[in-house]
Amino acid sequence: MSPLPPRPAVSSRLPDFPWDRLTSYAARARAHAGGIVDLSIGTPVDPTPQVVQDALRAAADSPGYPVTVGRVETRQACLDWLARRTGATGLGLDAVLPVIGTKELIASLPLHLGLGSGDLVVWPELAYPTYEVGAALVGARGIAADSLTALGPQRPALLWLNSPSNPTGRVLPTAHLKKVVDWCRDRGTLLVSDECYVECAWEAEPVSVLHPDVCGGTTEGILAVHSLSKRSNLAGYRCGFVAGDPALVAELLAVRKNLGLMVPGPQQVAMVAALEDDAHVREQHALYDRRRRWLRDALVGAGFRIDHSEASLYLWATRDEDCWDTVSALADLGVLVAPGAFYGPAGSRHVRVAFTATDERVGAAVDRLATLA
Repeated sequence: MSPLPPRPAVSSRLPDFPWDRLTSYAARARAHAGGIVDLSIGTPVDPTPQVVQDALRAAADSPGYPVTVGRVETRQACLDWLARRTGATGLGLDAVLPVIGTKELIASLPLHLGLGSGDLVVWPELAYPTYEVGAALVGARGIAADSLTALGPQRPALLWLNSPSNPTGRVLPTAHLKKVVDWCRDRGTLLVSDECYVECAWEAEPVSVLHPDVCGGTTEGILAVHSLSKRSNLAGYRCGFVAGDPALVAELLAVRKNLGLMVPGPQQVAMVAALEDDAHVREQHALYDRRRRWLRDALVGAGFRIDHSEASLYLWATRDEDCWDTVSALADLGVLVAPGAFYGPAGSRHVRVAFTATDERVGAAVDRLATLA
């Protein structure tokens, strides 16, 4: 029997995993006498809120399979939160779907919606790498562009927005969002807005594409992605949801049912507790606000300029040099940051500095940055 011909590895279609390039810098930072201060990723370090932990424990007896569409109570909590916190009203239960963490959704969405090699996917010039990964997985053509005019006569199948932005923290104003919505509808382009940092705002008020002032009171052709990882320290729970056009949600649901993609039942109960409680969000916001101010002042004092950064959990910093030179200099101080080049060529002279470390570690970074002043 003849052997099967070799097939190219799926990974060969994907961009290199960027954080692998930080390994040597992380090792250098860990060698610092005072230990590493890891500000390279935005992972929560503060406790998961007690109200959420209690809800998870109470729902621990969960012997049956959950349903892909999600519990009614969970979907209603998502809708209530959208109305209360973003002003997105008038959505029904058929307009929302819980998902197993939003990175999974973002990476798989082009596949689940049937995009392929003949389609164009557009994402911001400075962007979370997973938008590109999702396009690459299905063999779609991808473009990083902030200007709609730069696309010329091209009609993308999918256009990603990200406001507040990762990595820059930039917040897009209502007028700009509305312009993008109208542009996409005129061309039959699906618009998906990644709004995972919408409650992490400092110097601007983020607006959802589902707000009536943006979408005109109809969600046709629009989806918004939301995560509980940042607002509620639930990164380990893998809880998020997508909301918007019921026809698109139904298509995602049909595919995900066939794939068995189900948010575990106890996590769905925990989602309700998290979404219904605003007190823990205010407390966490205050913690991040303090850490952000400490790091911002320290970076400016050390000769950095902070661009955008009006929202999200990062400071977009530069001292007008190649980003890898900055990464190297800070690693010598035991401080690890993310090079802006991870997010696109336009970030080659910036670094992304997360302020999700503990007060003690942020304080250590502040002291070390003072030696650069």
